[in-house]
Amino acid sequence: MKRLYIAASLLILFICMAGTAMAHSGSLRGMVKDEASRKPVEGASIYIREAKISAVTDIFGNYFIKGIEEGEYTLIISHVGYEQTTTTIKIEDGITAEIASSMKHTDVSLNSVTINAKKDISLSSVSGLDLKLRPVNTAQDMLRMVPGLFISQHQGGGKAEQLFLRGFDVDHGTDVNIMVDGMPVNMVSHAHGQGYADLHFLVPELVEKINFGTGPYQIDKGNFTTAGWVEFKTKDYLDNSFVKLEGGNFGHTRSLVGVNLIDKNDDKQTAYVVAEYANNRGYFDVPQNFNRTNIVGKYTNKIAANKLLSITLSGFRSNWDASGQIPERAVAQGIIGRFGQIDKETGATSRYNLNLQFTQSINDHSFLKTNLFTSYYDFELYSNFTFFLTDSVNGDQIRQKEKRIVSGYNADYVNDYKIAGLKTKTNIGAGIRYDNVMDNELSRTVNRTTTLGYLALGNVFETNMSGYVNQSVFLLPQLVLNAGTRFDYFIHTYDNRIPTEARTKTTANTNGFSPKAGIYYNFGNNARLYFNYGTGFHSNDTRVVTAQNGQGVLPLANSYDAGIIFKPYKKLLLSLAAWRLDMQQEFVYVGDAAEVEISGATQRTGFDFSLRYELLKWLYADGDFNYTYARAVNEPAGQNYIPLAPAITSIGGLTAKFRNGLSGSFRYRYMADRPANEDKSVIAKGYTVFDATVNYSIKQYEFGLQVQNLFNTQWNEAQFDTETRLRNESAPVSEICFTPGTPFFFKLTVAYKF
Repeated sequence: MKRLYIAASLLILFICMAGTAMAHSGSLRGMVKDEASRKPVEGASIYIREAKISAVTDIFGNYFIKGIEEGEYTLIISHVGYEQTTTTIKIEDGITAEIASSMKHTDVSLNSVTINAKKDISLSSVSGLDLKLRPVNTAQDMLRMVPGLFISQHQGGGKAEQLFLRGFDVDHGTDVNIMVDGMPVNMVSHAHGQGYADLHFLVPELVEKINFGTGPYQIDKGNFTTAGWVEFKTKDYLDNSFVKLEGGNFGHTRSLVGVNLIDKNDDKQTAYVVAEYANNRGYFDVPQNFNRTNIVGKYTNKIAANKLLSITLSGFRSNWDASGQIPERAVAQGIIGRFGQIDKETGATSRYNLNLQFTQSINDHSFLKTNLFTSYYDFELYSNFTFFLTDSVNGDQIRQKEKRIVSGYNADYVNDYKIAGLKTKTNIGAGIRYDNVMDNELSRTVNRTTTLGYLALGNVFETNMSGYVNQSVFLLPQLVLNAGTRFDYFIHTYDNRIPTEARTKTTANTNGFSPKAGIYYNFGNNARLYFNYGTGFHSNDTRVVTAQNGQGVLPLANSYDAGIIFKPYKKLLLSLAAWRLDMQQEFVYVGDAAEVEISGATQRTGFDFSLRYELLKWLYADGDFNYTYARAVNEPAGQNYIPLAPAITSIGGLTAKFRNGLSGSFRYRYMADRPANEDKSVIAKGYTVFDATVNYSIKQYEFGLQVQNLFNTQWNEAQFDTETRLRNESAPVSEICFTPGTPFFFKLTVAYKF
């Protein structure tokens, strides 16, 4: 009875305190628009200074804040690329104040980057700042805006890049989740490698925003979210219709046309179409003949004040030749030059996408966001990594090939409300993805025409159903706790169609929970301390899962981050994070050999440091430094290195933007030496490369000069410790095989806006 009395008394006291907190308070409802286009400004930071209350505008440019004690306040609205606005507002008891604001475009300033309790911990505004300042060649270059993420291309520009992040050799996407407008880029059970993420269908000029995060902490990011994730949002309208032409050495040409089909100032709907064609002979001794074609159309309709529909259609096709990786001894012995080839490689791929996005604001504090997508994809790649190691007569050339249809649906519901006077936010989401992969093939070939035999041939049917729930509670206006979990269920079916084997069809299921939690505290609007815990995963290839009967083949990654993001003063933004990630043992399908290998448990620890500094009104500095200590857990010391895991990486530079339309940048990227095998007896050499750009805008014209590898550094873009045998060699040799990095390269750009 006594315990019941105490519990009842505490409950009454809690209710009274909540009632007191709600007394004499009002609300604020607002909308923020672009002054020139009159379009809503999404992602603008709303901050009530005296109350230390914050919000972020939604896709409709709206925000709603309730529970504000009556009184006069200073309302600050900021967004990267806009002038910050400051307004005095008056809140009255029981009344909702309404305010309409417009923001004017201005030069990029660090004043517009704010830290508040509503912003994601990833601080995506940093990517918004970088996107407006840094020169970009391709969509892959945009991946470099994620601190610590490095890319390398090693087949003529057409193949998906090799990625490195947080001590992971991500291969082509196994441990980085990549999305465009809610549509997945990574391909499961791919003919070349698990998680293969070819981003060449994304036209860089169409990217409006990049959200990113390192670690597996984002609740709505599922498969492949271990080292991190990147999500691109494309523009709903073009600032101007335009024509753009590029030309450079090594036979580089690129043309781009973008046309607004509906006036961008239309309040209800927008539409545009963009066409791109690129061709590049390449800097190798044998022409690479890389060409790429992209056509993108997007239509956006504001069906009602609270409903927005976007439809995107895109088509992409690319083909190329390549010199592939070459062994160091072939160059040292003068058999070939540094840019030569042993066996010609070639590839072709295409992707056609349909993506429907629908967002509905249900009321002032909740909204629903969904997207429905389907893609048709095909891929064919000829490679030779070992030359004459296996077949001393015909060589070791292989073909990897597939066709697939990917379809899926995602839904995300967000509700902001109060419980007992505490601000809370609930995220509930669900999704399904289905991959139908036809004739997933690995075969041995000669001269890219004759098939010698199949190592793997079959159909893959893979379904991923998922759901998640996440709860955020504002314990104080500046102290936020969030916790949640997601559940993923996979159905794997493999139909073996190798002609010389009995046809079999095997199904196995896997599933797993991914709990996540975090807490952060904001000091005013200028600093944040945070701690994150999360579990992520990457699924294994269906051929692995079915071979293992679904047992132990959904490896989990447990990760912790502790860090601080702060602005010591208005022109300087710093961030520092210490982290650890433990990866479970897994079975890996080796797409180049059709073999299943066991990869042991690993542990990675490190720290990341980022700096953004506005030295002068026209001069900006940025730098990212990343350190990782990566080791295999169950191997003896000295034998426990993780091949190709980057230990130290850094990027940075200076950017100048003048009011007369002139701008330029000088940048570097650095990767230290790293082990190429488990005992570090073979080293993948590091490099430092410098790039520079100069651009000039006048009225409707833009001119640009871009130089890559300004000082013509000799560096290796891709490196592997590979056992190979050249023709007429009596025994194989294990050593570094590499793809040389870009030598001094320049290109000129001219664009006309209309």
